[in-house]
Amino acid sequence: MSGLEQLRWPAHSTDAVETDLVPGVALMKPLVLICSQDAEFYLFLSHILEVDGFTSEPAGGAKEALAMADEREFQAVVLDCGPGSITGSAICARLKREPRTGALPIIALIAPGAENQHLDLLKAGIDESFVRPIAPAKLLDCLRARLALTKRGANGVENGGWLSCGDLEMRLDAHRVRGNGHEIHLGPIEFNLLRLLLETPGKVFTRDELIGAAWPANIHVGVRTVDVHMSRLRKALKAASPSTVIRTTRSAGYSLERPDG
Repeated sequence: MSGLEQLRWPAHSTDAVETDLVPGVALMKPLVLICSQDAEFYLFLSHILEVDGFTSEPAGGAKEALAMADEREFQAVVLDCGPGSITGSAICARLKREPRTGALPIIALIAPGAENQHLDLLKAGIDESFVRPIAPAKLLDCLRARLALTKRGANGVENGGWLSCGDLEMRLDAHRVRGNGHEIHLGPIEFNLLRLLLETPGKVFTRDELIGAAWPANIHVGVRTVDVHMSRLRKALKAASPSTVIRTTRSAGYSLERPDG
């Protein structure tokens, strides 16, 4: 049994279990998938992330990482790329191909001696890569920047502030959503969709506009995929913020209803 397999039970946080018990609502921190075959390095990374307000789960190989990404709603992925390993680029390429995970920020930490993996990772669509050793603050800054990218909207807030509509609130720099004081756990696609709707409540956004805001430009996304993710978003919001209404305008798109509308 590998070191990471021995970590599996302790690595699952109580918050993660609570999320499974209450679908769509979670009292948890942004969840990061760490793919590494080095148990000590995983523990080191998980501690750094926990101190800064994240939580993490380990995967020891490509098969496990991809299965977990299919089952869970991670906010980011960190790949530990060692010499002689090709799994990092393979995992990245697979995640970037899938509409459900294509928007996940993926960061590669390349071990000394494995610098030749840079090109393969770039071809696979990696968002950021660093050669170890890396200052913890640099990794944390990168994660926060990737999770909090936004623009000024009609709500008048910028990066690091709040977006709100009725009892629904979104904290941009922390990648968190609240409804009636309860935290709502969203995947990166649903978070980006909601962010666009919150920036201009009442405005009807076309599916093309939603795709442009929530998915990477190099991924083909069909109309049905947008509708599926909007359905997931509605379900998550309904559990904690029943008064929040996302309206479908036939042949036009989606909008977030204003509380006074």
